[in-house]
Amino acid sequence: MDGNILNIENNPGTVHIKDIPVLDYHLFVTEVDRLMTSGSSHCLTYFVVPGNDVYHFICFIADDTCGKILVLSHKQRPGSGLVLEPVTAKHFQFHIFEREIYEEYKINFSGHPWLKPLRYPYTGADKHQSIADYPFFRIDGDELHEVGVGPIHAGIIEPGYFRFICNGEKVLHLEIQLGYQHRGLEQLLTWKDSILRKTVLSENIAGDTAVGHALCHVQLVESLTGISVSRNLQTERIIGLELERIACHIGDTAALCADIAYQFGQAVNEALRTIVINTLQQWCGSRFGKGLLRTGGSHFPLTSAISELLQSRLKEVEERYVQMAERLFSMPSVLSRFESTGKVTARQAELLGAVGMAARSSGLKRDIRWSHPFQGYSEFKYEPVVLREGDVWARAMLRKNEVEKSIGIIRQLLPEIPGKDTVELPKYDIHLIPDTVAISATEGWRGEIVHVVVTGEEGKIIRYKVIDPSLHNWMALAIAMRNGEISDFPLCNKSYNLSYCGHDL
Repeated sequence: MDGNILNIENNPGTVHIKDIPVLDYHLFVTEVDRLMTSGSSHCLTYFVVPGNDVYHFICFIADDTCGKILVLSHKQRPGSGLVLEPVTAKHFQFHIFEREIYEEYKINFSGHPWLKPLRYPYTGADKHQSIADYPFFRIDGDELHEVGVGPIHAGIIEPGYFRFICNGEKVLHLEIQLGYQHRGLEQLLTWKDSILRKTVLSENIAGDTAVGHALCHVQLVESLTGISVSRNLQTERIIGLELERIACHIGDTAALCADIAYQFGQAVNEALRTIVINTLQQWCGSRFGKGLLRTGGSHFPLTSAISELLQSRLKEVEERYVQMAERLFSMPSVLSRFESTGKVTARQAELLGAVGMAARSSGLKRDIRWSHPFQGYSEFKYEPVVLREGDVWARAMLRKNEVEKSIGIIRQLLPEIPGKDTVELPKYDIHLIPDTVAISATEGWRGEIVHVVVTGEEGKIIRYKVIDPSLHNWMALAIAMRNGEISDFPLCNKSYNLSYCGHDL
């Protein structure tokens, strides 16, 4: 700690509210600029803790080289006339946080380059604001036309609207409008007293990332209660997280095959995904891993029988998936659609604050398992897969490489489980430390997931903040489409496969 910044050494980590440095706003902007200019840092989250007579703005920045989480803050008197200098003007990745603050509290950022609605939450400050009045960017020209896609989709995905400005088939600009769902999830996580209810809510933040979000929540609560769990349980949690990653990557490989009309690849990968999620179901009763993660324990220990089943199933999946992937990435017709399509450079990814797969496929080494290890990841020093092409090929190939790496991790960890059929039961009757801020980060299959809790007197939660990786990465999809063909949109969209509900909290 240098007086202006507090260092959190561990993930998850806790600090007393009174220990967080409160800076003059000009100094806050200066310090954030200094940290972000280093090139090894990115913003995890930046939000407001509202009070009766003061707003407490808290910012968490991850230093990816030293593994620390840096905390700094400022306080402002609430009021409709409050105007602040935008950090976004210097570091564009802050646009999502400042837009959210503006939408929720009507705090203006003068000179902000993109101060548009982010979610249209039902708790927004401006009750007259309507999603039908979203201020889309426009380009005038007789030779240009606009194409709208959504918000209702033909499949089962959530609502989202995509507006293209095109010159013929060439996309000049894509703007993505989300915010059709108003679940009030952060409010529910704040209001609900039951730890079990909060965990169930966390599992449903993004349905395809039940394990990732639940793990982030569970280790957050454990850090706020002083609960320590056994190494065996930590290992089981990692295995569950990597199984979720394998299933989603294989499923997305199937979707990419579908978008280029490669039906054989689609069918094989869909079948392999089914094997993985059915294995999860045999472990915990849910194909999506719901119920597997609980605070302080688990109702579904990794028994000897489940361990043997995992070994057998992963061997089958690995053999068939590797054969399919080798065929897929050697076909000229596939490569002609994947290579150089939807390219995002490393510099663009850095400016956008991209995380997870979106970052690593464009050359950024950004992975919480490596930079801020949690649970048992610090035991074996995870080294992320990084590709530099930044196109659909890179995002597809990264999935292949991570499937193989995740299978290797599980295979390495399974012998460490003793195989005793004992149950380390969850703990629900617990109390949180009062007047504390806790942060937890996990690396879900899309990228980093961040949960933050602020407690007040008697340990009551006064603010719960959730960041899904999709919040960072939607703008990367918009950039990927620039100067491309509009017919490439389904392929680019599937290559990221971002979460609508992960954004619309």
